[in-house]
Amino acid sequence: MRDAIEKADVLIEALGWIRRFRNKVTVIKLGGSVMENPDALRHCLIDIVFMETVGMRPVVIHGGGAAISRAMAEAKIEPNFIQGRRYTDDATLKIVEEVLAGQVCSHITQEVEDIGGRAMSLNLDPQCVLFGERMTLPGENGEEIDLGHVGNVTEVDRATIENLCYAGQVPIIPSMCIDKKTGQKLNVNADTAANAVAEALGAEKLVFLSDVNGVRTDKDDPDTLVHSLNREKAEAMIKSGQIASGMIPKVEACLETLARGVSKIHIIDGRLRHSLLLEIYTNTGVGTEIVL
Repeated sequence: MRDAIEKADVLIEALGWIRRFRNKVTVIKLGGSVMENPDALRHCLIDIVFMETVGMRPVVIHGGGAAISRAMAEAKIEPNFIQGRRYTDDATLKIVEEVLAGQVCSHITQEVEDIGGRAMSLNLDPQCVLFGERMTLPGENGEEIDLGHVGNVTEVDRATIENLCYAGQVPIIPSMCIDKKTGQKLNVNADTAANAVAEALGAEKLVFLSDVNGVRTDKDDPDTLVHSLNREKAEAMIKSGQIASGMIPKVEACLETLARGVSKIHIIDGRLRHSLLLEIYTNTGVGTEIVL
């Protein structure tokens, strides 16, 4: 009886959050070690099906860097990273499309269906919802560094994504886009694609499933998790060095996205079982929420 009462208490705690976020869009970025761990991925997708079932409108953006690297190794193509981004020539782009928009996107979609949810793969062919243009990076001397077929998202087909959400389906979107002018397919960083989609949809939440439990005052100590972070505190932590290396551009991009209309951003450890539900439907959460 005590266990049953405790379960009821959990449901009551979740009730307020379920009502609050009903019909609200949440964009979820899947990537990193979550994609490499079948159990972790399945539990994340179970959470996503639960969210849709209780009235939220989840939208999934996914990467697949490790799977792409394996396919490139099998094809004996040496990867080349420039400032953290994969240089994408013709041969690499072919593998990115086959793995990311093909195998990975189809696998995630089928997993959602197997769990009992409904999902739609928006994998460029036949349906593309992300459009963009080629990008370059600034060099040390101000020159432009070419990245090959790498792009930024400049336009999102909001109507298609929203129509799927209204129909009770979970859109599954690979981090690729098409240049409308040339028809060229482009490889896109999954974090920046997720930011673009969240902004275009005016999402209530954007959730990054990470390999860490969030922003920490000591990056090596998970017990120093910062549960809530605003611009002032984030800038102070960057200045002090508490936020460093790869977390700096992630946090800065989050602040920019919040300024463009997304209500709240979360960074959580996707390897923690049911981390999505614990973050969204409990009073304390398990990661870092970032607000303006």
